[in-house]
Amino acid sequence: MKLKRHVAVSESGVLFNAATGDSFSVNPVAARIIALMKEGKSEEGIKNALLDEYDVTPERLEADFPDFINHLKQLNLLEKNG
Repeated sequence: MKLKRHVAVSESGVLFNAATGDSFSVNPVAARIIALMKEGKSEEGIKNALLDEYDVTPERLEADFPDFINHLKQLNLLEKNG
């Protein structure tokens, strides 16, 4: 699970795809996930960080995390092998 190199996220939560010029507004949790991905964290590392940093249950995270990752895939923001 790796973001494409040309994807950036601002501190204000704007996701920018430099390859297409598309931009998306994301919430703080999504911005944090993207930042962790850019740091090279594994899926497990990202989930552990979210559990530590946010008031979320493991069950809720396991339900919502795949939906967000699938959304990134639909927007063509992840590497093919990620």
